[in-house]
Amino acid sequence: MASNDYNYSEEHIRTLDWIEHMRLRPGMYIGKLGDGTSPDDGIYILVKEVVDNAIDEFAMGFGKKIEIRVDKQQVMVRDYGRGIPLGKVIDCVSKMNTGAKYDSKAFQKSVGLNGVGTKAVNALSSWFRVQSTREGKSKVAEFEKGVITKDNKIAASTDRDGTLVEFIPDPDIFRNFHFIPEYLENQIWNYAYLNAGLTIQFNGQKYYSQNGLLDLLERKTNKEELRYPIIHLKGEDIEIAMSHNNDYGEEYYSFVNGQFTTQGGTHLAAFREAVVKTIREFYKKDYDASDIRQSIIAAVSVRVQEPVFESQTKTKLGSLNMAPDGPAVRTFINDFVRRELDNYLHKNPQAAEALQKRIMQSERERKEISGIKKLANERAKKANLHNRKLRDCRFHFSEDKDPRANDTMLFITEGDSASGSITKVRNVETQAVFSLKGKPLNVFGLTKRVVYENEEFNLLQHALNIEDGVDGLRYNQIVIATDADVDGMHIRLLLLTFFLQFFPEVVKNGHLYILQTPLFRVRNKKETIYCYDEEEKQKAMAKLGGKPEITRFKGLGEISPEEFAGFIGDDIRLEPVMIGTEKKVQELLQYYMGKNSMQRQEFIIKNLRIEKDTIIENATVEETTES
Repeated sequence: MASNDYNYSEEHIRTLDWIEHMRLRPGMYIGKLGDGTSPDDGIYILVKEVVDNAIDEFAMGFGKKIEIRVDKQQVMVRDYGRGIPLGKVIDCVSKMNTGAKYDSKAFQKSVGLNGVGTKAVNALSSWFRVQSTREGKSKVAEFEKGVITKDNKIAASTDRDGTLVEFIPDPDIFRNFHFIPEYLENQIWNYAYLNAGLTIQFNGQKYYSQNGLLDLLERKTNKEELRYPIIHLKGEDIEIAMSHNNDYGEEYYSFVNGQFTTQGGTHLAAFREAVVKTIREFYKKDYDASDIRQSIIAAVSVRVQEPVFESQTKTKLGSLNMAPDGPAVRTFINDFVRRELDNYLHKNPQAAEALQKRIMQSERERKEISGIKKLANERAKKANLHNRKLRDCRFHFSEDKDPRANDTMLFITEGDSASGSITKVRNVETQAVFSLKGKPLNVFGLTKRVVYENEEFNLLQHALNIEDGVDGLRYNQIVIATDADVDGMHIRLLLLTFFLQFFPEVVKNGHLYILQTPLFRVRNKKETIYCYDEEEKQKAMAKLGGKPEITRFKGLGEISPEEFAGFIGDDIRLEPVMIGTEKKVQELLQYYMGKNSMQRQEFIIKNLRIEKDTIIENATVEETTES
């Protein structure tokens, strides 16, 4: 029988106001919180919610310039649109279900429809300020954690019309947060590509695109590696750009009403299906869908009335029509691709020939590894993966759950001691551990056949479930955890080469990280401080005074499980692996992992002195500790 110790009565029923609810359950409004390490962390969603409003003004034909400034932890967004109606400024940022997006005449194809965005930013900010200017008058209001602190009267103003929003994310909610400039730049570039003709000033830098998605793909690719010139197709409420290169996997950028739908949705699924169907019909051959899409890089953007997203963060589009009385998105995209792509291929026979050669190459490669692939899959099963190599987490993986929307994490480490320490103190609900045996193989220049022939790589790809691409990825974050020494760095580079060579979309989609562990432990009888670099060590020594004990950690195995718990918990430090858009992946791999070149030798000689200084310094620390 159920216990009667806990009484359930009227006094246990609570009604939260909008601020309490947002601060108690922020994930419902902005997804996961994070600390800024991941591009979908909450602080970037806050920026996006404010910028979205400014973009909607531009999309409606008001204001061709947006100014954005991020100074450490404070954000400013200024548009030159119509400005919020002065009498409704406070309501629009502090009353739920209040806004103009419900009126399709005012905002026909905006991304925000629920009147939640800026309210969430307000509630989750330690300080929030909004100013609207319209026709020579201005209204200013300030808030702290959603509560109004200043309600200035409407006053005369000589400023241009528009809206200015400033805020500081609340550090009580976003612990130890920091903005990564590259993530913000990617966000802003996407706004520019999706709104040709709009000028965005970010921290004094100009972001502008004249050719939309064509510019996006040109920035994301290396022209020399493309198999044919980028195909750029535009129609009413739809724009597409695509090409094929020599990379493994598929790479997509999908948008709805200017919103970057990182998890895709109906529009992306329709595009992938339409490309396969159109190409089969054009060449009159029943090519395998995987061969057609292998090595594709594409961007697709649609604009719809009243879009239906699967969450408030708007990262995945649900099923809907282009307009309340219009065609379904799937039908609309299929008809457009079938017509326009077919026309392009007929008019550009050289591109059509190059595309077919790429498909046939993928077909040959797939058939070449089909035999070894089957044997490798059987070996993976016999190896009893989940007991021998992988300590899995308890998170329930299923086809209807996208790992990119959760906090699952896989640590890849080397050696029994390191993997043992992590395994003992990890969060068993969301954190898994994969243990490597020795140094991985350098796979630069090899074909994907090696992934199946090499036992370590075969088991790793099965653990991640990325054999057929990132759609099946089981963990949101893949964390390389190696020792902070030369051997550890070598293993790290070999793993990076593996992912960049065969699964580049894992890196490009922001799933790969490096675990930062402390290099030093500085302590006296009263306090222990862990330091991640020399600067932190010096500060710790100054704080503790006297002659504190200093330990230089040589490897993960030297860190006790009890200590490790603090390094992979709430205060975990992860360094995202990012590829700058100006970087060419194959050139990077050739430089670092290819055969020795004069260029690399010159680099090593030039930087050898720095390495010697580091070695000498570390040796001095160890000697001091031992004495």
